[in-house]
Amino acid sequence: MSDPSREWKPTPEAEGLYRRWLAYLNDQFTHNQGAEQRAEVVRDELHQIYLGRPHGGKTAALTTELASRVLAETFDPSNAPVGPDAAPDTDMEKYAPRRPLIWFWQMFDRSPLALNHWLGHRFRCMLGHHIFAHIGKGVKIGPDVRFRLGYNISIEDNCIICRGAFLDDAQQLVLPAGTRVEEGQRLPKR
Repeated sequence: MSDPSREWKPTPEAEGLYRRWLAYLNDQFTHNQGAEQRAEVVRDELHQIYLGRPHGGKTAALTTELASRVLAETFDPSNAPVGPDAAPDTDMEKYAPRRPLIWFWQMFDRSPLALNHWLGHRFRCMLGHHIFAHIGKGVKIGPDVRFRLGYNISIEDNCIICRGAFLDDAQQLVLPAGTRVEEGQRLPKR
C-alpha cells in the first residue's frame, strides 16, 4: 500500500468545495428519508453533474432537444430501473429509500467526477452511510463497485473495496475490519 503521507490531495480551495458538497448531500439524505424526496435530490444533482446547470422542472412543450430531455428524465431515479425492484426477496420498505441513492452511486461512477479518486472515495462512503446497514471508519470504496440491495451490507473499519468488486448482499454480508476486496472479486464467494 502507498505511503499515506504522500497521498494526493486537491488544492485547499477544491477540497473545501468538495467537502461542502458532500456535507450538503449528507444533510439532504439525512433529512429526506423518503424515496420520492431522495429521488428529487438525486435528479437535481445529476442534472448539474452532467449538464452543468440546475434542473428547470418539468416542461410539457416538445423541442428539438428531445435527446437532452430524455437524458434529463433519466437522471430521475423514478424513471430508471436499478436492479432488484421486482425481485420477490426484496424488502421494499428497506429498499425504497435506498434505491435513489444506489442510482446516484451508479450514475456518479459513470460521470467525469468519478475520475477524481479523492472525491470518489468520500462520495461513496457518504452514500454508504445512507445505503448500508453499517460502514466503519477509514473505508475506501473504488469505482464500479456493485451490490444488490445495500441494506444487508455491513462494512467494518479500514476495509478497502477495489474497483469492480461485487458484493452479493442477497443475504447478510459483513466485511470484517481490514478486509480488502480485490478488483473483480465477488463476495461472498460461491
